[in-house]
Amino acid sequence: MATFATSEQLLVIIDPAARQTDGESVRIAKDVLSAGAAAKMCLPDGPEEFARALGRRGSRRPVVIGDDRALIRAVTQLHRERELAECGLSVVPVGETSLAESLGVPCGAVAAARTVLDGTERRLDLLVDDSDGVVLTELAIPPARRSASGRLPAAPWYRALVRTLNPRPARLAAVPSPGPARLRVEVDGETLVDLSHPVEAVTVIPTASGTAAVEVRPLSVGAEATPLRASGRTVTVTGPDFRYRADAAVSGPVRRRTWRVAEGAWGLVLPSV
Repeated sequence: MATFATSEQLLVIIDPAARQTDGESVRIAKDVLSAGAAAKMCLPDGPEEFARALGRRGSRRPVVIGDDRALIRAVTQLHRERELAECGLSVVPVGETSLAESLGVPCGAVAAARTVLDGTERRLDLLVDDSDGVVLTELAIPPARRSASGRLPAAPWYRALVRTLNPRPARLAAVPSPGPARLRVEVDGETLVDLSHPVEAVTVIPTASGTAAVEVRPLSVGAEATPLRASGRTVTVTGPDFRYRADAAVSGPVRRRTWRVAEGAWGLVLPSV
């Protein structure tokens, strides 16, 4: 883990959605960062300018002020440029920020900005799929429906795992509840469930140990079916057209997708313990 001197140079990229959503929090974060470091402010007008600014950061450490989608956009671009391993990323959450908070980033402009200046870089695992997409926290097939509490419905083992890895489980946007799916799920080449057994849901979570935790919930008829669980470094899902949720975004339909765990693939600046 790396700590940072406040004398270093920062490139602060302020996502346009953050400026529209909560301009006061953006202003406070800018003031704190400017007072504590040599910070260059960048105000892109859209995703293309956001990407160009990040790509031209030079030796400056990047700081994203924005919501979860801005964080995912930054991680995805750095991964595709093969610069993610060498770049410690900081974020000041503004807007919809449940994903960032679940990773341990403080909520509140002042606390998050102070973490940028005084925090410690922590290396985190990542799921990378065969189309070069990334998953920071959780993969759900089919896209999970939000519960009345606003949190992902989960079996007790899943809630315990998320509480261990992430103090605040991410809230997911509500989507229509799909019917059972027939999927083949393979973990490290071994079949966990095949196409002959319909399933209600599949979840995959990087566990910060170089492996992913996989749970398959079979379709229950009468008594609740026992979930099937495994862990491994690669997960392949095959079946009729299916959609999946990776963090905050829904993708698909696809008929086959493989995810692999990239251990310690990216660095996020979090509060020093």
